[in-house]
Amino acid sequence: MQRQGDLSPRLRRVRPVRRPWRASPGPLTHDVPDLAALSETLGVPDLDPELMTHALTHRSYSYENGQIPNNERLEFLGDSVLGLVVTETLFRGHPDLPEGQLAKLRAAVVSAKALAEVARTLGLGDHLRLGRGEEASGGRDKPSILSDAMEAVLGAIFIEFGIERAADVIHTIFDPVIADAATMGAGLDWKTSLQEISALHGLGVPVYVLEGTGPDHDKTFTASVLLNDLRFDGGTGRSKKDAEQMVAEIAWRAINSDADADARASGSAESNGARTS
Repeated sequence: MQRQGDLSPRLRRVRPVRRPWRASPGPLTHDVPDLAALSETLGVPDLDPELMTHALTHRSYSYENGQIPNNERLEFLGDSVLGLVVTETLFRGHPDLPEGQLAKLRAAVVSAKALAEVARTLGLGDHLRLGRGEEASGGRDKPSILSDAMEAVLGAIFIEFGIERAADVIHTIFDPVIADAATMGAGLDWKTSLQEISALHGLGVPVYVLEGTGPDHDKTFTASVLLNDLRFDGGTGRSKKDAEQMVAEIAWRAINSDADADARASGSAESNGARTS
């Protein structure tokens, strides 16, 4: 897969833009989270903590604290930076795919769901600055808030360091998502992908079994999926859809892994047979 060297010469000439985001004088001082570990995880330990804090400030916090700058403008910028890098990666990495399929793969990689999952992996929610209402309603794990913050952080990295450094960070954390999208074909809809691989291997139509626990306002769902005589467990989520998607991913990866192992074993047997004949 192509990396920083993929960027066109014209893009490489784009220089970091220094501090155009500063909407008010002086540093932001409201409940600044400890960002050193997060910046280190992202590979940008030298990122300005004030700029990172800005990227993690949700509008609900801004409204409750004197309209301090929130992350919406950085989100707007980060969305474009992410889209550019992912688009070029797909374009160069899949020269035989038509435009329509490339567009589907890109949509899967930059979807709110995919961004939220990446943000969860990074622990981004722990660092968000939220208003009291969002805090009380579970805003730290809301896909829309997490995905917006992820884009804002990428926008902050671009502002501070320019396109090449931003592209390197994007490759580090999104290349696995791109690989999954390309492997699955249908994108990151695990239920659709499970149905397709199940049909391919004659395992029948997936049947999902759901169970909800907890009060109506705070339910947690668990899901299992049945494929003929196979059963896969382990799906959990705050919604039925999330639980089903999780267990579908578990099942898809297990079936795909078994299929790969069978293919390798078959290829090895054929190779040994050819050598002894």
